[in-house]
Amino acid sequence: MSELENLCDIMIFGGHGDLAFRKLMPALYFLYSDGYLTANARIITLSRDHMDCSEHIALVETKLQEFLPEGAFEPEKFERFKKQLRLVTVDFTDSQSYKGLKELLNEHPERERVNYLSTSPSFFGSICQSLSQWELITEKSRVVLEKPIGRDLQSSQVINKEVLKYFDENQIYRIDHYLGKDTVQNIMALRFSNRFFMPLWSSDNIDHVQITVAESVGVEGRWGYYDEYGAMRDMIQNHLMQLLCLVAMEPPCSLEADSTRDEKVKVLRSLRPMTPTDIEQKSVRAQYTSGSNGGEAVPGYQEGEGVENSTTETFTALRVDIDNWRWNGVPFYIRSGKRMRQRYSEIVIQFKTVPHSIFANNGACISENQLVISLQPKESIRLKLMNKIPGLSENMHLQQVELELNAPMNNQRKPEAYERLLLDVIRANPTLFMRLDEVEAAWKWTDAIIKGWAANMTPMKKYNAGTDGPSAAIHLIARDGRSWHDE
Repeated sequence: MSELENLCDIMIFGGHGDLAFRKLMPALYFLYSDGYLTANARIITLSRDHMDCSEHIALVETKLQEFLPEGAFEPEKFERFKKQLRLVTVDFTDSQSYKGLKELLNEHPERERVNYLSTSPSFFGSICQSLSQWELITEKSRVVLEKPIGRDLQSSQVINKEVLKYFDENQIYRIDHYLGKDTVQNIMALRFSNRFFMPLWSSDNIDHVQITVAESVGVEGRWGYYDEYGAMRDMIQNHLMQLLCLVAMEPPCSLEADSTRDEKVKVLRSLRPMTPTDIEQKSVRAQYTSGSNGGEAVPGYQEGEGVENSTTETFTALRVDIDNWRWNGVPFYIRSGKRMRQRYSEIVIQFKTVPHSIFANNGACISENQLVISLQPKESIRLKLMNKIPGLSENMHLQQVELELNAPMNNQRKPEAYERLLLDVIRANPTLFMRLDEVEAAWKWTDAIIKGWAANMTPMKKYNAGTDGPSAAIHLIARDGRSWHDE
């Protein structure tokens, strides 16, 4: 890509918010430092805060020093980076306040424009309307939408319909930061470039799949937001569904965006709908109560500021079935929760045991073949195989060994997810972003569960903070003769 192609104006709406300071600005700083942003590209923060540009630059410097990894902030680089920073004060509910943005963008009307909406979805429609009213949307404009896009299928359709009044579908980038992780993208490389895995990736050889996203933190200061959404809407409907799709989808005919997304939509449409009986037996919802985290006492969810008699779940576990030829009879167990024992995200592919064992092995199972894909806190891929225990014993005994499948970094810094995703938006590559039919198919499936919970088909369970979740989640998978992969 030429320098001219990377010459763009990047507008961050809500640019003084937590996401912008924690993730977006550090990602843009690294993209600039690594040569992916030209010196003439502009990063325009749009915020309600009234301050001059020098105050804004000082604030960005402070936040970068706070949120960049230790040793990553370099004053010399920031001196160059800050020349790209601009601030425009805008009230997202008042279209007349966009005059300053109009004047700034008109300085370079030929540039590509990235509009990153790091705001509440309630502002998406009004922001897009104001951009259109001031004639700030061009053929080279793109808009990035942060999750959650709605609380259910109907509200999601309302929000998307508003945005689609002003932007074409191919200009809309619905972001899921999990898809920007190198290890998540590596799932496709692992599956579709290695002959070794291709014939094994089906119900003939895989017993079940587990997907876990566990967080050790609680809701902290986000009660107002979280209590409206909960684990199902905040994590399952987007992050975990996307991971499930990457594991389960058929090989796309190419790496073109629509080819990949077509296959993910097929998976979502193949999910077996949850009947009332299924919701009762195959879903778990729970809230954390008081407990300990890192040796310190922490309050329960109901003890949070402004939370009283809440029916919002902080933990969800589900058994998901995919009705197609490849995955018939292979359950996918997914779970996500707050205030868990440890923070980790992983995908476990559990292979079937050998048909007949010729090894005594003291009665232990001798075929614990697993592929464990860890996404956080450390990204890794491990293949667990059985191997002989060295020694002169008369009977051959086996042990499980691990093969690390991680590419060497040669002391290079591993890019963060938002770096990849922002660069893809700049390059106009929508492969890692959700298409409208993906979003709607995921909502359609999860809506049935949410409605079932509203009717109390699955009573709310409790679990102590600092544990691995409620016992009901253990029973969910144990009912099928299996257990969660906990290390």
